[in-house]
Amino acid sequence: MALSLALAVSIFLIFIAYYIYHHGLKAKLPPGPRRWPIIGNLYDIKLVRFRCFAEWSEIYGPIFSFYLGSQLNVVVNNAQLAKEVLKDNDQNLADRFRTKPLANVSRNGSDLIWADYGHHYVKVRKLCNLELFTPKRLEALRPIREDEVIAMIHDIFRDSAKTGNVGKSLIMRSYLGSVTFNNITRLTFGKRFMNSEGKVDAQGQELKEIVSNGMKIGGKLNLGDFVPWLRCFFKDDNEALKAQDSHVDRFTRIIMEEHTLARKKTGETKQHFVDALLTLQKQYELSDDTVIGLLWDMVTAGMDTVAITVEWAMAELVKNPRVQQKVQEELDRVIGSDGVITESDMSKLSYLQSVVKESLRLHPPTPLMLPHMASANVKVGGYNIPKAHLLHKFKWSPPHGVKSEDIDMSESPGTVAYMQTPLQVVPTPRLPTNLYERVPIFV
Repeated sequence: MALSLALAVSIFLIFIAYYIYHHGLKAKLPPGPRRWPIIGNLYDIKLVRFRCFAEWSEIYGPIFSFYLGSQLNVVVNNAQLAKEVLKDNDQNLADRFRTKPLANVSRNGSDLIWADYGHHYVKVRKLCNLELFTPKRLEALRPIREDEVIAMIHDIFRDSAKTGNVGKSLIMRSYLGSVTFNNITRLTFGKRFMNSEGKVDAQGQELKEIVSNGMKIGGKLNLGDFVPWLRCFFKDDNEALKAQDSHVDRFTRIIMEEHTLARKKTGETKQHFVDALLTLQKQYELSDDTVIGLLWDMVTAGMDTVAITVEWAMAELVKNPRVQQKVQEELDRVIGSDGVITESDMSKLSYLQSVVKESLRLHPPTPLMLPHMASANVKVGGYNIPKAHLLHKFKWSPPHGVKSEDIDMSESPGTVAYMQTPLQVVPTPRLPTNLYERVPIFV
């Protein structure tokens, strides 16, 4: 009898403790949609995630929570709360939640973007600030950036002037994709992956395949990332990750070896990031994983964002021809009709800068910041959180028969916000023909 009573009391106390813990914690969390067992709110989230979060913020307020599987997520949606996260509690909220694909590409946080806050993060950030992104190095690499823009201008002029193409629309994404690909690969790997015919060579195609596969794998919602005990049911995904990881490693090490041999042969160190990292590897005690991770940080961070930003800005200018005309008038006034725009001219183009900023406000390439993860219990908002060149060269207009207001301005799903429908525009050259020619630059 006594044993039965003790057992009953114990069970009752356990139940009460669980109830108090569960409901007490829940009461302190930000509000949010009701979660389902096991999957949480995985299937409540719409494809264009930031639009979904904007709708939820209208319902639940500027801070709300939801669950991906068993993983708690908190979203803040105003400047004051962002300050609490990024400034007041910056160190406690500076860690990263890495899914399996992100853990692989970052070498388990050995890079910078996906590194947790700590000694490694501080060291690598210091390396980037003091060595990689110095004004001297960026200025030395400026001719590469300007050369690739001129190359794109030349390609657009050539294609728009071909017999039968005059007055026809071009899909801008292919040109923007090429300029960002060539720019990032030259700055990062010191190579322009193009053959003598001006086509992407075999190594460049391999790199594009790696990037494309990485986006497919990284963009796939894997329940095993959020419900750990389900990971064993996703064997195909695990095999794809291993193959991708091996491909990235092999490709990057080949380029690293090429640069090491070239440096030994010539005794010359280039300004490209791969050379810089290899020469600084011993000084900063960088593992090969960190070098590889940092190189791919630059590739993944720079490949899409620039192209997305320019495409959205151009779409807004085609929809608003009055603004496009004002930008071109400023360019004609500051640069002239026979001048070539350079990076140093940007500070003189105040209206263009305003247009770029407004476009970024309306269409940020990454509408959701990369997620931060709490490394300690913190309070946010009173809640507990547990542990320019194209405009100068051409006049742009919509395709024949398409009104500017009919341009599709919706976003595609994903971490980065591409236009759902690639922008098609008709370029009309505005300047003398010689200004569309490119003289290749080798740095």
